[in-house]
Amino acid sequence: MLKQRVITAIVLLAILLPALFWKTPEPFLVITLVLIAAGGWEWGRLSGLGQSASLVVGAVTLGLCLAAWATGAPERPSAVLWTVVGVLWVVAGAALVRGGVDGWPRVPQVVRIVGGVVALALAWLAMAQARVLGVNFLLSVLVLVWVADIFAYFAGRAFGGKFTKGRLAPVISPKKSWEGVWGGMAGVVVLAIAWVMADQSLQAQAPSLYSRLAQVGWWAVVLGAVFMAAMSVVGDLAESLVKRSAGFKDSSQLLPGHGGVLDRVDALLPTLPLAMMLASLAQR
Repeated sequence: MLKQRVITAIVLLAILLPALFWKTPEPFLVITLVLIAAGGWEWGRLSGLGQSASLVVGAVTLGLCLAAWATGAPERPSAVLWTVVGVLWVVAGAALVRGGVDGWPRVPQVVRIVGGVVALALAWLAMAQARVLGVNFLLSVLVLVWVADIFAYFAGRAFGGKFTKGRLAPVISPKKSWEGVWGGMAGVVVLAIAWVMADQSLQAQAPSLYSRLAQVGWWAVVLGAVFMAAMSVVGDLAESLVKRSAGFKDSSQLLPGHGGVLDRVDALLPTLPLAMMLASLAQR
């Protein structure tokens, strides 16, 4: 399993990194379109659809992203759009986690399918707009999710259950602890402060998310980092409860050793739109 994970990670990085750092956004956007279409197919399966219908869901997801690209949406960030999407993610995410595994099947199937497709398409659009803003900006969001996950893992292993008796969401994800969440938040705050200092030292022409927040004040950097870390946990828990409700361990086996696309991007689904929201609000 570990060998598979390493090989898959190396292959993905070999494909994604050159595209990410290409002088124009197009190669990266094309590759991520393939991934987001695969995520749509996985979402159809998690929603109880058969193979053919799930492929249609993937095609619709791809079609929405292509339509957004064709209209020039990646070059036109909208503060109104991302504020609305951000608020919806906070409200819907809280409702999903509170409803838990038992609450998910009570949501009408058509609402589940449409909601997932829209969430995937919006995440791709947010990622496209982030890439247009600059590699530094997009990386600052991607690394935030990775750091939150890594610090949460080690903090949970070291301190899980030592300060709180109950788990974070025992039915949805039994291994997650509050201490892990706090550790992830602490790691992201350190990351954000260090990134701002690096941007200032290197005089980065394309500001990161954190440098944009720093224009408002250091308090915005800290609060923004904590908020983003919290919402990355919400994204992770939301996908976990959907999988548990559907009886799936992984969203698919498209990525050997890692599961499916949704298993890798679940935390990014809320954080990418929310990053665009914070960046837009910081410029006001």
